[in-house]
Amino acid sequence: MKFNKPKFWRTKYNFFSILLMPISIVYFFLLIIKKKLTKQSNFNIPIVCIGNIYLGGTGKTPTSIFLANEISKLGKKTVILRKYYKDQVDEYNLIKSKFKNLIVTKNRQEGIIEAEKQKYDIVILDDGYQDFKIKKDLNIICFNTNQLDGNGLFLPSGPLRESLNSLKEANIVLINGEKNLEFEKKILNINKDLKIFSSYYRATNVDQFKNKDLVAIAGIGNPENFKKILEEYDLNIKDYLTFPDHYEFSKEEFEKIVQNVKNKNYQIITTEKDFYKVKEFDIKDVNYLKLSLEIEKKEEFMKLINEVYAKKD
Repeated sequence: MKFNKPKFWRTKYNFFSILLMPISIVYFFLLIIKKKLTKQSNFNIPIVCIGNIYLGGTGKTPTSIFLANEISKLGKKTVILRKYYKDQVDEYNLIKSKFKNLIVTKNRQEGIIEAEKQKYDIVILDDGYQDFKIKKDLNIICFNTNQLDGNGLFLPSGPLRESLNSLKEANIVLINGEKNLEFEKKILNINKDLKIFSSYYRATNVDQFKNKDLVAIAGIGNPENFKKILEEYDLNIKDYLTFPDHYEFSKEEFEKIVQNVKNKNYQIITTEKDFYKVKEFDIKDVNYLKLSLEIEKKEEFMKLINEVYAKKD
């Protein structure tokens, strides 16, 4: 889905959110009906779902990659499963560059069956919390502290795919960024059994961008999150170019951007996801910030993941 998130999603009651409220109400009731009527399928293979309720940009894919690598270290044959969308090839390429086992299919259930045939020990379902046909063994819901639940309203009045009450079906909440005790208390009132963990991104190649004039490019779900990371590392950003999530650059378009930046004697810094969109253009002078996802209380987090196997055996 290619679009820039509207600013009115940040405030609860405004002209546009109220105007769109009837559509949101219809969406809400359709979702409830869908949940009630959908029959879940059980599978023999353990399924860990990395999902969200805030539309996009919450760190599902980095979490899936992190988790897949950590589980593989334990000797478990692990696979990441993604549903196929034509405009998300950039993310599939990014995943494969960091973790080799990836199944992409138009139907998640068929993908799980394929994983069972290939004798995988566990499936990491990257997105799919709203796929009610699949019985998951563990649900991890991702938030970013910069957005949390936005204005708290359903699409299209707000950014929520489901209400916070859907966290009753979650097991773990992973919040990327600074702690927000008020939000944690809010969601624990919904589900007292939730395990809440914090995560952050650590830049591993930031030194190559220090003391340089930079133009940042971001075509991700929440480009302001990338900007905040750049600011935290005190990088000298002269301009910040944002594009819709999954934006597909043409080679000619991107070459013009690069040339304009070079004419000003600036350098380009982009997200790793955007780098993989333009990598095939073979254009020089395009670098990306390498980010490593770090999870606080990692051992406790992984212990909860390991318990999935015991329950399934």
